[in-house]
Parts: sequence; C-alpha cells; structure tokens
Amino acid sequence: MNERDLASIIREHQSGINASERSRYASAAMPALMRKVYVWMTLALAITGLTAYYVAHSSLIYTLYNTPALLWGLIIGELALVFVISGMINRLSLTTATLLFVLYSVINGVTLSSIFMVYTMTSIAKVFFITAGTFGAMAVIGYTTKKDLSSIGRLAFMALIGLIIATLVNVFFVKSTGFDLLLSYLGVLIFVGLTAYDSQKIKQILMGVEYADEGAQKIALLGALSLYLDFINLFLYLLRIFGSRE
Repeated sequence: MNERDLASIIREHQSGINASERSRYASAAMPALMRKVYVWMTLALAITGLTAYYVAHSSLIYTLYNTPALLWGLIIGELALVFVISGMINRLSLTTATLLFVLYSVINGVTLSSIFMVYTMTSIAKVFFITAGTFGAMAVIGYTTKKDLSSIGRLAFMALIGLIIATLVNVFFVKSTGFDLLLSYLGVLIFVGLTAYDSQKIKQILMGVEYADEGAQKIALLGALSLYLDFINLFLYLLRIFGSRE
C-alpha cells in the first residue's frame, strides 16, 4: 500500500471542509470505513479460495501447469495489478479499483490452486484456521495498541527484502530443504509483524478522513488489499511449516 497515494487522497478529501465539519464527522466515518476494509478483505479471500478450489478440481489445473508461459503470465499479471491499484488509485474510480481487486483475487486463486495438489485438504483447512486466528489476534493488537509500531513495520519490511533475496538464492543455488523451513519461520514472523503494523497504519490514515465517500472508500480499498496480502503470505508460510503433503 502506497502511503503517499493515501496522503494525497486525504488532502483532496479534506479540501473545503472546515474544522467543525471535521470534528462532527471524523468519529462516525472511521469505524464505518474500517468495517469496509475487513469486508473487502474477507470477500477477496473468499473469491481466492473458491477460485483455487475450482481450478484444482477441474481440467484447468493440468492446462495451467503444463503451460509454463501461461503460469508466468498470470504471475506477472498479478504484480502488474497490485502496482496499478496502489499506484494509480487517484485516477481510478472506486468501481474500477474494486473490479481490479476482484480480478486480482481471482488470478491469485488460479496461481494458488496448486496447494490442493501438494497438501491434504485437512491440513489446508487446519492451517487456514491457524492463520485466521493469528491474523485476527495481530490485527486486534495493531488496532488497539497505544504503542507506535512504525519501527516494527520498517524492520519487517527490511527483513522481507532479505527474505525474498534468500528465497531466490535457495531456489536457484542452495536448494536446501532445511534452509527453506528456516525461511518459512522467518516469513511467519515478518507477516505477523506486518499485520499488526498495517492494521495500526490503516486506522491512523482513516482517522484523517471525515466522510465515507468515494475518496475515503478508495483508501479503505487499499487497506483491504494490504491486509489481504498479509493474510495470504502468512497462510502460505504457515502451510509450508504445518501442511501435510499428499
């Protein structure tokens, strides 16, 4: 999620609003917008899960993994959509941004369909509930704590860059299962921290808006995307640790 984009939306959103209007509407807008963040995130997760299950249990799974170019095209498409949604949110309508988020959720479900071929359904369900519990606890902590989590967010982001580099090195050069497991534990720690940090950051940003209009809802949509990515990554790393293979 791009904080500069959010800040610019907030500035536009606040232009022409006097102090009395801000004090009147700020308290009412923030809770409603936070609910939208979690509703959008939950719906996106449901779309991803249903898509992954459908693809895994249809002939599409064989087409997908017998056509590497198609798989790489989908992965590149996912990255492009994240950049478009976060980087061009000011120029997109709420409807367009929402449809792009839905499209991203569907494509992500397609690329994640392989987990049903690798892990047992029981272990996937078990890890999902572990992830939901962990994510929920950290989201509550981030939302309610008085402590500034900015330092944790910066540390987690730097660790994430290191994790990506180490993962690529392990995939292409080291190829160690033990090192892969160690990286999975590190990934869990990183996204646990990011979940708490992002929850606090989204709350703080939404406290700066007064009306739950289109501009504010686009901010909430970016927040939902950020938390969605935290949940998905936390789930995948936990699955690598606790998942039972077929």
